[in-house]
Amino acid sequence: MNSAKVKPGFQKAKMLETARRLFWEKGYNATSMREIALSYGCRAANIYNFFSDKEEILFEVLREEMEQIIRPIKHLEEDDGSSPIEQLRFVIESHLKVTLSYRRSSGLLFDVALDGLSPVKRKTIIDFRDTYDRIIRKVIRRGIDNGYFPEVDVRLAGFMIASMITRTRIWFHPKKGVSVSELANFISQFALNGLKGHSQEVLR
Repeated sequence: MNSAKVKPGFQKAKMLETARRLFWEKGYNATSMREIALSYGCRAANIYNFFSDKEEILFEVLREEMEQIIRPIKHLEEDDGSSPIEQLRFVIESHLKVTLSYRRSSGLLFDVALDGLSPVKRKTIIDFRDTYDRIIRKVIRRGIDNGYFPEVDVRLAGFMIASMITRTRIWFHPKKGVSVSELANFISQFALNGLKGHSQEVLR
């Protein structure tokens, strides 16, 4: 790649894309900076023009995906005017689109062991995750308070819905006969039916 003719911002984005794919294929620990450079098409020294070390690359990969998930739904945290059902559908569809856009290149989000990050960077990613959890729990609580759903454990419900979404990246393929939009509708309906049909009986 002739990096002299490529803008730095584009170079950095493509390096992250390359690293994300290698982390997915080989695992973070098994991927070296040299391999990232070779796969991108440059010398290892060029990578260090943009990133201080591999940990910073991992951090940027995780931060980028979390920001893309949270940015479209952030307003729902304080939105008491629209339907909680539509809010939950929007959270699911928005999250799913980001998750599946990285389907072939990242298995990191939510499943990643954050041990590869320093305490400060780990806290930043956990704060993003906590923000997501807080938003979806507020949407579910809003649905309960407005009579759309019966009383449920909003914490567990939020975890279960997020898990359904994130695990799709493992098995989803458009050639299996379902589109992203159709899958979003299915997960939304499945989650809503689960919330509406919740039993107060304690599982034994």
